[in-house]
Amino acid sequence: MSDNKETIGSPTPEPDAGLNRDPEDWVTGDEPMTAAQRSYLDTLAREAGEELPADLSKAEASKHIDRLQGRSGRLSGDDSGNAGG
Repeated sequence: MSDNKETIGSPTPEPDAGLNRDPEDWVTGDEPMTAAQRSYLDTLAREAGEELPADLSKAEASKHIDRLQGRSGRLSGDDSGNAGG
């Protein structure tokens, strides 16, 4: 096996697999939001009756997605989060 092989990941696991890392700590957090983030955020914001800037960073978009998911109940799958108002 060659030492020059490109790899991803790490030989030692990250605690919690990095799932609970603050978006502000993301290496790419300052980059523009992804197309998938933009599409999903557009849907969530529309459902919440909110308008958001279109030039959000990945970290900013992630925070808005988390906030709006909590309001809409989409994350938990129940409809009680924002039903009827």
